[in-house]
Amino acid sequence: MKYEVKTYEEAINVINEVGILPLAPLIPDFPSLNTITRPEYWHSETEFDPWIWRTKFSTDGVAGYGKFIKKKSVLVSRQFLPYVKRVLGYQESVDERYFNGTVSKEALDIYQLIRQEEGIDTRALRGKAGLKDKDKKRIFENALLELQGSMDIVISGIQEKRNELGEKNGWSSTAFETYNSWITRNGIDIISIDKEQARQFLMAHFSNICSAEGIKRLGKIFA
Repeated sequence: MKYEVKTYEEAINVINEVGILPLAPLIPDFPSLNTITRPEYWHSETEFDPWIWRTKFSTDGVAGYGKFIKKKSVLVSRQFLPYVKRVLGYQESVDERYFNGTVSKEALDIYQLIRQEEGIDTRALRGKAGLKDKDKKRIFENALLELQGSMDIVISGIQEKRNELGEKNGWSSTAFETYNSWITRNGIDIISIDKEQARQFLMAHFSNICSAEGIKRLGKIFA
């Protein structure tokens, strides 16, 4: 499966065709954003820069974006997002899972903060969570990974850091939103099928476009 993408619109077509597009290689013999685009365009700060596209897909409602699989960043098309969520996520809410002992206190706190302020950036989130100290950075990052791995939250975009004059000043910061907020805002329905049916739907699709090695890897991911 060979693709060569130059424009944002061409990348959207690939996402819609394959369903899941990792940023970097994750599935054998399967495309990723950095293998279907030219290296010289990355971080070029032009309209052809895939680094800019990665959050634009989410901002535009084209694809869900986050570290959903193996703690790696992936884009999931609108069509496939509810199915992937059904397989990787949970029926129970974050609050219910916390009381059942399957979600950490830090993840619960961070989820509640994001739910209170959808689209909050990581700088503000880390401060409000009380995890701004250097020795608490890993705790904060692990909680974000935990919530993304269960698809309770998605990366909704980028917040640019600006000074008092409104000028861009320093590194941009990732913004987070709850999954439910993102799909509601973008008009994506929740599917009413069980986990096994969702898994079968995904595997049937990928069996038509993946190599044997790719299917084997996806089988483990969606087990």
